[in-house]
Amino acid sequence: MMTLGVLKNAADSCARVGIVTSRKVGSAVVRNRVRRRLREIVRHDRAKFLDGLWLVIVAKVSASRVSFEVLREEWTQLAKRGGIFRE
Repeated sequence: MMTLGVLKNAADSCARVGIVTSRKVGSAVVRNRVRRRLREIVRHDRAKFLDGLWLVIVAKVSASRVSFEVLREEWTQLAKRGGIFRE
């Protein structure tokens, strides 16, 4: 449903997040809905991020068809695998 790109040890002291939704995801309304959901998911976990991270989340077409809870589970799995959370 999404791909996570991580750049560790960036010059910034705080984490930065970018969200990409291409036209393949759907119309503008659908793309905006997916971005709003992903922003909310990231906002909820932002305090747990390591310092100096740059994150890029690329939404896939399937992100527009699943529920918020499924997106959150996918995000949690990718974030743990990417090692972006403080212990």
